[in-house]
Amino acid sequence: MSTTSLPPVVDAGTWQRELDSLRSREKAATRELDAIAAQRRRLPMVEMPDYTLEGADGPVRLAEVFDGRSQLIVYNHMWFPGEVWQCPGCTGFTTQFTRLEGLDNFDARFVIVTQGPIEEALAYKRRVGNAMTWYSTANSPFGADVGAGPGEGFAVNVFLRDGDRVFRTWHTAGRGTEQLGYLFGLLDLLPYGRQEEWQDSPPGWPQSPTYSRWSSSEDIAAAYGDAVGLPQE
Repeated sequence: MSTTSLPPVVDAGTWQRELDSLRSREKAATRELDAIAAQRRRLPMVEMPDYTLEGADGPVRLAEVFDGRSQLIVYNHMWFPGEVWQCPGCTGFTTQFTRLEGLDNFDARFVIVTQGPIEEALAYKRRVGNAMTWYSTANSPFGADVGAGPGEGFAVNVFLRDGDRVFRTWHTAGRGTEQLGYLFGLLDLLPYGRQEEWQDSPPGWPQSPTYSRWSSSEDIAAAYGDAVGLPQE
């Protein structure tokens, strides 16, 4: 016998009416997201200085990070100096992105920028099996200037390039990044949702402390990464 509470069981007609009622709210939310995206496309922008970052092949200007595209999404990955395992939230979020070639058709690119020194950042990328392109802003004020400096949190920033000129067009942090990943969207479709204590769920639904079900950086490395990248004891 199941010890977990279950949704009520109804006939198919009742179920369809309840679904139709929910669907009207889902459609309204979709239209609101469309309107938000339309407002985002109308935001003004601010010109950025000519930053120099570090990539796998050495120094690279911010305009060159676009790799010939005109649009760039940057995930600013949290970094803790001297730590073997970096932020599990950032690690899990960015490891979702393994097929980014579709952005090519839209003149866009998506990369990671972190405060960690480039060699350490690339070693961590291998350790956890991350498939994205990484850059370091350890020797540049770029991270601090876009809301992700040393000791600060993660962020998403979007840029537009016009020749050698680069403009910042959008920024978000915290739960604003959820829209970019697939995991939470899938979990929110499930009857029990994310199963975290803060969520509004019926009595008896399984709920755990926030973050307790998230994969750790070690788990991600074990599943996808390169154990050779681990420091030796």
